[in-house]
Amino acid sequence: MADAPKRDPQTDRPANQRGAARLAAVQALYQMDIGRTSLEDTLAQFGSFHLGREIEGEQYLPADADFFKQIVTGVTKHQLAIDPAVDQALAEGWPVERVDATLRAILRAAAFELLRRKDIPPRVVITEYVDIAKAFYEDEATGMVNGALDAIARTAGSDMSETK
Repeated sequence: MADAPKRDPQTDRPANQRGAARLAAVQALYQMDIGRTSLEDTLAQFGSFHLGREIEGEQYLPADADFFKQIVTGVTKHQLAIDPAVDQALAEGWPVERVDATLRAILRAAAFELLRRKDIPPRVVITEYVDIAKAFYEDEATGMVNGALDAIARTAGSDMSETK
Protein backbone atom coordinates (compact mmCIF):
# COMPACT_ATOMS: atom_id res chain seq x y z
CA MET A 1 0.00 0.00 0.00
CA ALA A 2 1.39 3.42 -0.91
CA ASP A 3 2.05 5.94 1.79
CA ALA A 4 -0.74 8.43 2.30
CA PRO A 5 0.22 12.01 1.53
CA LYS A 6 1.45 13.88 4.57
CA ARG A 7 -1.24 16.03 6.08
CA ASP A 8 -0.75 19.30 7.85
CA PRO A 9 -3.23 19.32 10.76
CA GLN A 10 -3.35 23.13 10.68
CA THR A 11 -4.41 23.37 7.04
CA ASP A 12 -6.10 20.06 6.28
CA ARG A 13 -8.56 19.84 9.13
CA PRO A 14 -12.27 19.72 8.23
CA ALA A 15 -12.89 22.95 10.14
CA ASN A 16 -10.70 24.70 7.58
CA GLN A 17 -13.44 24.09 5.02
CA ARG A 18 -15.80 25.97 7.33
CA GLY A 19 -13.26 28.78 7.59
CA ALA A 20 -13.11 28.98 3.81
CA ALA A 21 -16.92 28.97 3.72
CA ARG A 22 -16.99 31.86 6.20
CA LEU A 23 -14.58 33.90 4.08
CA ALA A 24 -16.61 33.18 0.94
CA ALA A 25 -19.81 34.11 2.81
CA VAL A 26 -18.31 37.48 3.80
CA GLN A 27 -17.31 38.07 0.17
CA ALA A 28 -20.79 37.10 -1.04
CA LEU A 29 -22.53 39.32 1.51
CA TYR A 30 -20.26 42.21 0.51
CA GLN A 31 -21.13 41.62 -3.14
CA MET A 32 -24.84 41.51 -2.35
CA ASP A 33 -24.58 44.73 -0.32
CA ILE A 34 -22.48 46.74 -2.77
CA GLY A 35 -23.59 45.25 -6.07
CA ARG A 36 -27.21 44.76 -5.07
CA THR A 37 -27.15 41.23 -6.45
CA SER A 38 -29.90 38.86 -5.41
CA LEU A 39 -29.43 35.96 -3.03
CA GLU A 40 -30.11 33.44 -5.80
CA ASP A 41 -27.64 35.03 -8.24
CA THR A 42 -24.96 35.30 -5.56
CA LEU A 43 -25.34 31.69 -4.43
CA ALA A 44 -25.22 30.50 -8.03
CA GLN A 45 -22.15 32.60 -8.85
CA PHE A 46 -20.21 31.53 -5.77
CA GLY A 47 -21.22 27.91 -6.15
CA SER A 48 -20.08 27.84 -9.77
CA PHE A 49 -17.05 30.09 -9.74
CA HIS A 50 -15.59 30.78 -6.31
CA LEU A 51 -15.69 27.87 -3.89
CA GLY A 52 -12.45 25.89 -4.14
CA ARG A 53 -11.33 27.25 -7.50
CA GLU A 54 -8.61 29.45 -8.93
CA ILE A 55 -9.75 32.93 -9.90
CA GLU A 56 -7.44 35.54 -11.41
CA GLY A 57 -4.41 33.63 -10.16
CA GLU A 58 -5.75 33.26 -6.59
CA GLN A 59 -6.48 29.75 -5.37
CA TYR A 60 -9.58 29.61 -3.21
CA LEU A 61 -9.60 26.91 -0.56
CA PRO A 62 -12.15 24.13 -0.80
CA ALA A 63 -15.13 25.33 1.20
CA ASP A 64 -18.06 23.64 2.85
CA ALA A 65 -20.62 24.73 0.26
CA ASP A 66 -23.60 23.85 2.44
CA PHE A 67 -22.23 25.86 5.37
CA PHE A 68 -21.54 28.79 3.01
CA LYS A 69 -25.14 28.69 1.83
CA GLN A 70 -26.45 28.47 5.41
CA ILE A 71 -24.56 31.61 6.40
CA VAL A 72 -25.50 33.72 3.38
CA THR A 73 -29.12 32.59 3.41
CA GLY A 74 -29.32 32.96 7.19
CA VAL A 75 -28.00 36.51 7.17
CA THR A 76 -30.47 37.44 4.45
CA LYS A 77 -33.39 35.76 6.21
CA HIS A 78 -32.61 37.08 9.71
CA GLN A 79 -31.12 40.49 8.90
CA LEU A 80 -33.93 42.35 10.68
CA ALA A 81 -32.83 40.67 13.95
CA ILE A 82 -29.09 40.66 13.18
CA ASP A 83 -28.64 44.37 12.46
CA PRO A 84 -30.09 45.59 15.80
CA ALA A 85 -27.84 43.13 17.66
CA VAL A 86 -24.81 44.47 15.77
CA ASP A 87 -25.95 48.07 16.37
CA GLN A 88 -26.10 47.43 20.14
CA ALA A 89 -22.60 45.94 20.09
CA LEU A 90 -21.06 48.87 18.20
CA ALA A 91 -20.12 52.24 19.64
CA GLU A 92 -23.01 54.62 20.10
CA GLY A 93 -23.60 56.67 16.97
CA TRP A 94 -22.12 53.98 14.71
CA PRO A 95 -24.99 51.82 13.48
CA VAL A 96 -24.11 48.92 11.21
CA GLU A 97 -25.12 50.92 8.15
CA ARG A 98 -22.33 53.45 8.84
CA VAL A 99 -19.65 50.75 9.03
CA ASP A 100 -17.44 49.92 6.04
CA ALA A 101 -19.15 47.37 3.76
CA THR A 102 -16.54 44.65 4.38
CA LEU A 103 -16.79 45.07 8.15
CA ARG A 104 -20.57 45.07 7.84
CA ALA A 105 -20.43 41.72 6.01
CA ILE A 106 -18.07 40.27 8.64
CA LEU A 107 -20.23 41.46 11.54
CA ARG A 108 -23.47 40.25 9.99
CA ALA A 109 -22.13 36.79 9.15
CA ALA A 110 -20.61 36.36 12.60
CA ALA A 111 -23.71 37.70 14.33
CA PHE A 112 -25.83 35.20 12.42
CA GLU A 113 -23.70 32.35 13.72
CA LEU A 114 -23.62 33.69 17.28
CA LEU A 115 -27.37 34.28 17.39
CA ARG A 116 -28.71 31.38 15.35
CA ARG A 117 -26.10 28.58 15.37
CA LYS A 118 -25.98 27.48 18.99
CA ASP A 119 -24.16 24.30 17.92
CA ILE A 120 -20.96 26.27 17.21
CA PRO A 121 -18.96 27.54 20.21
CA PRO A 122 -18.92 31.36 20.31
CA ARG A 123 -15.14 31.33 20.83
CA VAL A 124 -14.72 29.52 17.48
CA VAL A 125 -17.00 31.96 15.66
CA ILE A 126 -15.23 35.00 17.11
CA THR A 127 -11.75 33.67 16.33
CA GLU A 128 -12.66 32.78 12.75
CA TYR A 129 -14.20 36.17 11.97
CA VAL A 130 -11.42 38.13 13.67
CA ASP A 131 -9.01 36.20 11.44
CA ILE A 132 -11.10 37.18 8.41
CA ALA A 133 -10.97 40.82 9.54
CA LYS A 134 -7.17 40.53 9.79
CA ALA A 135 -7.11 39.40 6.15
CA PHE A 136 -8.70 42.71 5.11
CA TYR A 137 -7.49 45.21 7.72
CA GLU A 138 -4.26 46.05 9.52
CA ASP A 139 -5.64 48.64 11.90
CA GLU A 140 -7.91 48.72 14.94
CA ALA A 141 -10.78 47.26 12.92
CA THR A 142 -9.90 43.76 14.13
CA GLY A 143 -10.17 44.90 17.74
CA MET A 144 -13.55 46.45 17.00
CA VAL A 145 -14.72 43.19 15.40
CA ASN A 146 -13.49 41.22 18.42
CA GLY A 147 -15.21 43.55 20.90
CA ALA A 148 -18.49 43.69 18.98
CA LEU A 149 -18.66 39.92 18.53
CA ASP A 150 -17.82 39.33 22.17
CA ALA A 151 -20.70 41.63 23.16
CA ILE A 152 -23.09 39.82 20.80
CA ALA A 153 -21.96 36.44 22.17
CA ARG A 154 -22.59 37.58 25.75
CA THR A 155 -26.04 38.85 24.81
CA ALA A 156 -26.85 35.65 22.91
CA GLY A 157 -25.66 33.60 25.89
CA SER A 158 -27.88 35.53 28.29
CA ASP A 159 -30.82 35.08 25.91
CA MET A 160 -30.26 31.32 26.02
CA SER A 161 -30.07 31.17 29.81
CA GLU A 162 -33.35 33.07 30.12
CA THR A 163 -35.17 30.45 28.03
CA LYS A 164 -33.97 27.45 30.07
